[in-house]
Amino acid sequence: MEKRSRALKNDAQKFSLIRREAIYTGIALIGLIIFWLIAGFGMSSSEIKIFHLPLWAVAGTVGVWLFAIIISAILSKILFKDVDLGGEHDE
Repeated sequence: MEKRSRALKNDAQKFSLIRREAIYTGIALIGLIIFWLIAGFGMSSSEIKIFHLPLWAVAGTVGVWLFAIIISAILSKILFKDVDLGGEHDE
C-alpha cells in the first residue's frame, strides 16, 4: 500500500512538471506573437532594406524563425527536464 502512495506522489510530481513546462511554452508562444507583431507591423514604416526587401518583411519572417529557435533552445536547455513518464508497471 505504501509503495502505491509513493508512486502516486511521484506521478503528481511528474504532472506538476508537465504543467510547468506547458505554462512556460504558452508564455514563449505569447512572446513569439508579440515579437512577430513588433518585427512585422512595428517596422513597417522603416525604409531600411535587406537584400532589396523591406526590414519588416525580413524581421517578420526570418527574424521570427530565429527568435523561435532561440526561445526553443532556452526552454530545452534551462527549463525542461527529461523525465520517464512511464508507470512502474509499464514494461
